[in-house]
Amino acid sequence: MNCPVCKEPLVVLELEQIEVDYCTGCKGIWLDAGELELLLEIESERTRLINLFKEAEPDKEKSYDCPICGKRMLKFDVGEQQIVKIDKCKKNHGLWFDNGELQKVVEFGSENKENKIISLLKEMFENSARG
Repeated sequence: MNCPVCKEPLVVLELEQIEVDYCTGCKGIWLDAGELELLLEIESERTRLINLFKEAEPDKEKSYDCPICGKRMLKFDVGEQQIVKIDKCKKNHGLWFDNGELQKVVEFGSENKENKIISLLKEMFENSARG
């Protein structure tokens, strides 16, 4: 599978037994449908995060094609005070997170801001910034 942004091949990384597709070029992450919810530790966090998703108003930000079906993805705003704009496949194949967005979105849903996934994402992006 290729990155929807820079078209580089995505590499598979494992975060707490969940395989995510990572672009070494632009540092974006693709999560297949249902994987975002698995990154959160408890059901109440999952529900809270899903409730923070709202389809974004049209704007100038470039939309990308789903790396699975090739269809143009929709933009979604995630968050309350701070908003992160992500891409979601219209056919529900998955979600695209630009560099650093996944960490912010997981933090929005997490009750424990120091959970294992947030720590792994921080470490991963700190290392890639040095890289």
